[in-house]
Amino acid sequence: MAPTSASTGPSPTPSANPSARPASPAVNSQPLAPLTRRERQVAELVAQGLSNKDIAARLVVAQRTAEGHVERILTKLGFTTRTQLAVWVNEQRETRER
Repeated sequence: MAPTSASTGPSPTPSANPSARPASPAVNSQPLAPLTRRERQVAELVAQGLSNKDIAARLVVAQRTAEGHVERILTKLGFTTRTQLAVWVNEQRETRER
């Protein structure tokens, strides 16, 4: 029987590594394409500074639906804040205008 290696304890988590932070908007250069049409609409509204409540009213959806859209967008793009998303949307807009 071949010896197997046993774990002696929990392995270090990626969050313990300071270099494992989410990409900044300047680094994340993904185009708007990975987002659905509705997600692009929501991302644009976030970039305009609208709250989830205002986004929901503008799109005629429940506030919880707007919150879900924002969370999915942040997850897809690897962001943790609405500010990162807003900067990214503006960078994408500038890239498209060139």
